[in-house]
Amino acid sequence: MSTTTDTARLHQRVVAADWTQLAEELDTHGCALTPRLLTPAQCARIAGLYEREERFRSTIDMARHRFGSGQYRYFTHDLPEPVAELRAALYPRLLTIARDWAQRLGRPAPWPDSLEKWLAMCHEAGQDRSAQILLRYGPGDWNALHRDVFGDMLFPLQVVIGLDAYGTDYTGGEFLLVEQRPRAQSRGTTAVLQQGHGLIFTTRDRPVATKRGWSAGVMRHGVSTVRSGRRHALGLVFHDAA
Repeated sequence: MSTTTDTARLHQRVVAADWTQLAEELDTHGCALTPRLLTPAQCARIAGLYEREERFRSTIDMARHRFGSGQYRYFTHDLPEPVAELRAALYPRLLTIARDWAQRLGRPAPWPDSLEKWLAMCHEAGQDRSAQILLRYGPGDWNALHRDVFGDMLFPLQVVIGLDAYGTDYTGGEFLLVEQRPRAQSRGTTAVLQQGHGLIFTTRDRPVATKRGWSAGVMRHGVSTVRSGRRHALGLVFHDAA
């Protein structure tokens, strides 16, 4: 259980991040690694929730759906305090980037200043299921390249946070991003999720500068094969699912 002090420190860690630099990295690479957001103890507590089925609305077996290999579980709306607080703290920082992207691409920017108001809009549109996920991979597991599709009400950025220590608790399992660049060859990027650190990346696409102006660069993400150990990750999505 989180304390008021834990919540305040978590919020401070989000605020203290260099958001100008993170926005620049998103523009350059299509993803950006954050400083540590969760302590090792918080990571362990969240990963340990995987065994508590009552905290989740459903479990997805990736092999069954041909998504790869491994499992993930969708939290209910009764989110653990660190997860809810982290999501709330990140939203206003990501909102600035989302609005800038929408302006560049000539798209509407329907997201209000408040996460609660935005989620209410999602629910009114029929997207009322929690999209926050806890992922678990073992040796040989992987996640196929994909884009997330939850409904028409979409927030363009999401965050995945590593909950285990790379190189100690597991090997392999790097985060993968492949960008389909306008009128050019695709570009791949890999990222290691250090324990407690987050990776910001696009839900579906992002603005890419071309000679003709801004175009939408389609991006897919996945996870490389885990070679040993067990890898947990927390996925934070800023809209709810249909």
